[in-house]
Amino acid sequence: MTTSIHVTALDSVVNVNSLFTLAVFIGLTWNPYDSSNTLVNPGSPCFPNLRIAEDLIKFHVYSFSSFLFSSLVALALKQAIKISKSHALNIHINFRGAEFLEHVDVNKSLLRVGMLVSGAGSVAGCVFLMLALVNVVQIKVGTLACGSGHALAAVVPLVILVPLALLIYVCVGLYAFTLYLLWLFKLFRSVPELH
Repeated sequence: MTTSIHVTALDSVVNVNSLFTLAVFIGLTWNPYDSSNTLVNPGSPCFPNLRIAEDLIKFHVYSFSSFLFSSLVALALKQAIKISKSHALNIHINFRGAEFLEHVDVNKSLLRVGMLVSGAGSVAGCVFLMLALVNVVQIKVGTLACGSGHALAAVVPLVILVPLALLIYVCVGLYAFTLYLLWLFKLFRSVPELH
């Protein structure tokens, strides 16, 4: 049963990362150097400089790489589960009685570490995407350095809500991981030592 939960979780990671990867890829096609892409007058002190446009492109590439890494790790884990299912398969299904027994020989520790690595890639991708969006805002409505009210109004919720969501995501993931470690610790403590 836990293996199907892992597959569902990996499917979700791949699906969400695919959406973010598509968004980042579309963002990379946008030309930040085009003067028609900004609402700020070119002579204004709030006009974005070349470094902001370069940072935008860098953060998009970093985000794209992180999401792609995370998706590839998740897909590799999913393939490992499917291959294991085809080699060691004992399934007993009782549909009306809701009894499902599935035996798959998968190294659960390696699976959980892989899921943590995939999650870390997703978190890094979200951080880089947030930084890229901060630069998009600066290019569109003015730099944060000049104190543009429109830029602050757009960036403040972004830098509060995204890290808060990532913190919740990381805490729940680590909580699940530590529960597994505590379960392993109790399991090994309950096994009598061989003399």
